[in-house]
Amino acid sequence: MCGIAGAVWNDASKAVERKTLQRMIDVLRHRGPDDEGMFFSGQGPGASGRGAGNEGWALQRPVKSAVDGAPGTTTLIPGPSPKGRGEIVGVALGHRRLSIIDIEGGRQPISNEDGSVWVVFNGEIYNFRELRRRLEQSGHRFRTNSDTEVLVHLYEDEGPEMLGSLRGMFALAVWDARRRRLLLARDRLGQKPLVYRHEPGRLLFASELKSLLQVHGVPREIDPRALDDYLTYQYVPHPRTIFRGIAKLPPGHYAIYEDDQLEVRPFWRPDFNVEEDRSAAEYADELRELLTSAVETRLQSEVPLGAFLSGGIDSTIIVGLMSQLAREPVRTFSIGFPVGEFDETGFARTAAERFGTIHREFQVRPDAMEVLPRLVWHYDEPFADSSAVPTWYVSQLTRQQVTVALSGDGGDELFAGYPRYLAVWLSGMFDRMPSVLRRMAAGRYWQKLPGGVRQKSLRRRFKRFVEMLDMPPARRYLEWIAIFGQSRRDALYSDGFAGQLSGDDPLQFLDAALARADRRDAVTAFSLADLVTYLPGDLMTKTDIASMAHGLECRQPFLDHRVAELAARMPRRLKFRRGRGKLILRETFGDLLPESIQRRPKMGFGVPLDHWFRHELRDFAREILMDKKTLDRGYFRPEAVSQFWDEHQQCRFNHGYRLWSLLILELWQREWCDNNT
Repeated sequence: MCGIAGAVWNDASKAVERKTLQRMIDVLRHRGPDDEGMFFSGQGPGASGRGAGNEGWALQRPVKSAVDGAPGTTTLIPGPSPKGRGEIVGVALGHRRLSIIDIEGGRQPISNEDGSVWVVFNGEIYNFRELRRRLEQSGHRFRTNSDTEVLVHLYEDEGPEMLGSLRGMFALAVWDARRRRLLLARDRLGQKPLVYRHEPGRLLFASELKSLLQVHGVPREIDPRALDDYLTYQYVPHPRTIFRGIAKLPPGHYAIYEDDQLEVRPFWRPDFNVEEDRSAAEYADELRELLTSAVETRLQSEVPLGAFLSGGIDSTIIVGLMSQLAREPVRTFSIGFPVGEFDETGFARTAAERFGTIHREFQVRPDAMEVLPRLVWHYDEPFADSSAVPTWYVSQLTRQQVTVALSGDGGDELFAGYPRYLAVWLSGMFDRMPSVLRRMAAGRYWQKLPGGVRQKSLRRRFKRFVEMLDMPPARRYLEWIAIFGQSRRDALYSDGFAGQLSGDDPLQFLDAALARADRRDAVTAFSLADLVTYLPGDLMTKTDIASMAHGLECRQPFLDHRVAELAARMPRRLKFRRGRGKLILRETFGDLLPESIQRRPKMGFGVPLDHWFRHELRDFAREILMDKKTLDRGYFRPEAVSQFWDEHQQCRFNHGYRLWSLLILELWQREWCDNNT
């Protein structure tokens, strides 16, 4: 697991100098604390440090804290001369490494024998040994035992088509010197991040946004549409970032840059309208086989390995399979809260005892001055999923003992596990009711019910459900999941900011995903839409940033693309029936699930924000949100922000998630916009 950064340029005046690339990878040090490496080739001041402008050179330097502490080495490589005016004339590749596989030999950037293909790579290719055998049979020779070198030779044979052969999580860049082109790619389900900026004469790319901001002249202009999306979804959906001119490469896509042109294409786009009517037993057998294989391949490591354990169905299954496959007790880690409604540690202990794991727990007591500035710096963009807090702490705890951790991420999207799919199912029945009954069900009487203060109260959920019943299904779903629904955003935004949105609608992001499953039932369609929107945009971002902030690699067996494709083909009846989800998981892996975990309701990895804003975070949050600097930014009506605060403090409504979103946004602006250096 690593951090990558780099640039290619068609204009020598746009060359990225070595000191700039050094800053780009230095700011990613947390992602790769063990090694660093650089490669330059071509024209411009960034590539002329060793002599003539057309030569290439690579520097790989172990970090001082590495095991051997060996000095760095420099390798000179003949660099190709630029051919045409529009072609790439220079390239700079940078890498920070967290050593997991082939600790001694797997340094990057890495090339083929003649230096015509160079790769920097973040992630893990779980089938690299199988691919290596295939490549060796066709005549390729390897210098290392790393998965990265497989990418070099596979690209030589197949070009961008190689991406279909990869089983893993990855963000990568391939410099093809012969064709004068750069290939960027991101794994199918967005487990690893990749951002880029395409400007005339140059393309910049990196694992994290903060790396691009180290390049002089990259602007930090907030995109109003991205801000509107953030306050809707609690994250900025791909391909946008919070800044104009910088984009995220979407999951399952690659980009080719040559002749100053960038083309982005999908390499993985399964047909979500395909449903296979097979027996439950056939599906169960294949699911057991594929998920067991996915866990087994993710146990490959030359460093200590463990697992996150919440005590939910998904993480318990993963730990159960690990226990069957591992030669020694699995190390497991969980996080709890002093507020019982959000504490899962009892269930985690039950699972740990069931499998005899070496288990550790940590209880979160929020220290805003300690954790919030660190979250804001690491997440680069405004990111309001409050479960980033426990994910941060469990990653910190886990890294004290292991370097790799498996998790149960993806089970809810693939097997219809979220409570909101019950609302989708019930609203589908509502949509089939006669119009008179629909008007009664969605009438004003229900909307007058008090919503309740507790975030997870049944009364609050019911009120939220009925308030949206008269909307079209997609709009209704967006209102259910939105932090600020449309009416609340309208009330919050100043006239000046609202005028900048130009009729743009955050629903477009969800609509595009739903269109991929428009012939499936509603529960399946919305769960698969979450798989390609919420999962990469929120959950994978949260997990990647929190884990890599501590130099921890996190692996998700449920997101093996073969498991995902199988789940996508399943009929709804096998996953969700009569309001209950994950049926096939409970039945297929019943031998691994203690009865109490089988029966428990979905809790999620939430935090008690309503409680925090009235107690531990109250003074800190009020000082930030009511500060004149905050209120004068011009995005929001000050009276609207004050109303949210007052209603929450007076227990008239639970605005915890909305206040958290506004607090994170302001702290982010102070870190990344006000301190624009």
